[in-house]
Amino acid sequence: MQMKFAPLPHNPQVHPAIKAFMCGSLSGTCSTLLFQPLDLVKTRLQTLQTGVQPGSGRVGMVSVLLSVVRTERLLGLWKGVSPSFVRTIPGVGIYFSTYYSLKQHFLQDRCPGAAEAVLLGGGARTVAGVVMLPVTVVKTRFECGRYSYGSVIGALRSVCQTEGPAALFSGLMATLLRDVPFSGIYVMFYSQTKASLPKEISTSPAAPVANFSCGVLAGVLASLITQPADVVKTHVQVNPQLKTAEAIRYIYMEYGLQGFFRGAVPRSLRRTMMAAMAWTVYEQMMAHIGLKS
Repeated sequence: MQMKFAPLPHNPQVHPAIKAFMCGSLSGTCSTLLFQPLDLVKTRLQTLQTGVQPGSGRVGMVSVLLSVVRTERLLGLWKGVSPSFVRTIPGVGIYFSTYYSLKQHFLQDRCPGAAEAVLLGGGARTVAGVVMLPVTVVKTRFECGRYSYGSVIGALRSVCQTEGPAALFSGLMATLLRDVPFSGIYVMFYSQTKASLPKEISTSPAAPVANFSCGVLAGVLASLITQPADVVKTHVQVNPQLKTAEAIRYIYMEYGLQGFFRGAVPRSLRRTMMAAMAWTVYEQMMAHIGLKS
């Protein structure tokens, strides 16, 4: 499968980091639209009320999926897609432009080693995560079904007026504990597996498929390692009165250790497929405009 893109206007005056931002934003838009239903199902699984048994693995995921379709119709699966777009389009762009800038500054054009890849991915995610956290909070509340916001702007205004601006940064620690390790681990596995590909594959028309496969493997490993932090982050953002330590204690007391892996299946599917697609599209577009990603 050879991925083709329409020719982009060549403008040597545009800074490479801006081009990386544009490529990242487009790749994030595609992956968000496709996989938003998995994010909604993951959030609903993680925020089920006490006493409701979500089932295990695929059963819990399917039952929540069917429940959303029955009560909110098919388009209900894309509830929260507006804040997801508001977060993803600039967020993924910021991530990739920061990643590109750090890589060019510290490594120039050489491939990163394992430790360097962890630092590159973690550093880029820290910048993007902090900048976009207010929209992440609103997105999580849209998806959980407990709030009735009319729009992203209205939600931001409502949170500021009723809970104070600090509520827009609720779950910052849990978000960083989830996203920074995920990105670092992902970039490490992705860059190392991609570097191990035979040259005849990495330079062939099948390269996008091979890169996507490397991304899937990296995404599964990174998702499972960081799943507990994702559950904690969701609880803190839906219940802003909870601190991170209190959320950890609450989840353990109510659900036991397995509570930290609620929503693992839809999250792993979504994060894995989104990351693999975003990186594949990003790298293809960067190559198309003559930049090394």
